[in-house]
Amino acid sequence: MTDYAVVNPATGETLATYPLATDAELEQALATADAASQGWARTSTVAERAALLRRVAELHRERRDELAATIVREMGKPLSAAVGEVDFAADITEFYADNAERIMKDQPIDILGEGTAVIRRSPLGVLLGIMPWNFPYYQVARFSAPNLLIGNPILLKHAPQCPESSAAIEAMYRDAGFPEGAYTNLYLTNEQAAAVIADPRVRGVSVTGSERAGAAVAEIAGRNLKKVVLELGGSDPFILLSTNDLDAAVQAAAEARLDNTGQSCNAAKRFIVADELYEPFLEKFAAVMSGSKVGDPFAEDTVLGPLSSLVAAERLQAQVDKAVAQGARLVAGGQRDAAFFPATVLTDVTPEMDAYREEFFGPVGVVYRAVDEEDAVRIANDTPFGLGSYVFTTDDQQAQRVADRIEAGMVYVNLVLADSPELPFGGVKRSGTGREMGLLAADEFVNKKLVRVGP
Repeated sequence: MTDYAVVNPATGETLATYPLATDAELEQALATADAASQGWARTSTVAERAALLRRVAELHRERRDELAATIVREMGKPLSAAVGEVDFAADITEFYADNAERIMKDQPIDILGEGTAVIRRSPLGVLLGIMPWNFPYYQVARFSAPNLLIGNPILLKHAPQCPESSAAIEAMYRDAGFPEGAYTNLYLTNEQAAAVIADPRVRGVSVTGSERAGAAVAEIAGRNLKKVVLELGGSDPFILLSTNDLDAAVQAAAEARLDNTGQSCNAAKRFIVADELYEPFLEKFAAVMSGSKVGDPFAEDTVLGPLSSLVAAERLQAQVDKAVAQGARLVAGGQRDAAFFPATVLTDVTPEMDAYREEFFGPVGVVYRAVDEEDAVRIANDTPFGLGSYVFTTDDQQAQRVADRIEAGMVYVNLVLADSPELPFGGVKRSGTGREMGLLAADEFVNKKLVRVGP
């Protein structure tokens, strides 16, 4: 038996299986990465590492069709979205190549005494990345690119359903010219991953995944005094307070919910609508959601492919059924077909229901009525999560006011799906700690060393 397999969620067919790393292979990978940390990381220049990253970005673009088709088979992402993800991973990688000198240059400090002082950035050492299946290339790029620029070798444990995309990423780093040990893909059990975190040659770990996974990794990292970055779940609010174009706002809401077949941590999941807009919004939103085509992920007009697995669809069905049993109203969708799940709309969800605080990881939107701005902010913050958020209003002052009060790591005003390589990504509360992407990502796993020189 193997934990790593390509199982096409659209058909349920197992296409390939891959063996787990042996303990001996894992030890060899650790030793090789440690050697790269002691050698390549100290002898290569920033310009040399940036040039290698630029080549990785080029290889993403050269191999985009093959890379995209791989993740359609692995996790059911619609092909157009898969191509877009490959391009985004290339853009992220290229961003760090373009900004290498800016990121790594000394930062002068105005000192009180004589002489000089600077903050000089240097690598921490070998890092472990534990990555999820929902964005197989994008998630890896935003972790690996800034850290390889810094000089931190990467050990990568991808999701068990992504063995071929994870191998393809390693091949691009190797083909770009990164030395042995700089980037290593490993098929590991959770127990092996725990051993890697505890190993003294490993200096930090980054996890994107569930609350449960994040808590387990953070516990091991804490016991071993390791730096950790966590990007976990989200139940992002979409707050609609006023609009000059309700149809456009509804379309934005649907797009924010249905991206990646609804399997995105920072997708809008709770739609909090001002009282006077609630009824027309709900009617239009349900219509747009109901009209979103579910089908073959390789078809050009497919909006929603299958969920990542049959188990994921069954789990989502159980959540929806429980919400309805507890008193929620099902307005649209709600019934899966194997791993396919239609766009679904729920209302009348109250704090007493499990659905009020759960994350629906699939194309399910919950619509709430807010009596005013104060009520909208209250509902938005009444969640254990704090990843992203969306505010739609025609009042600029209201937008800033609400943005200040939302308990989230990111606020987007009057736009959705606006992630970009230069923008930091991360959350607060149970959505995690630390930041990825942008310049802040390069400050997570780095020794910010003070160099003080006397007169």
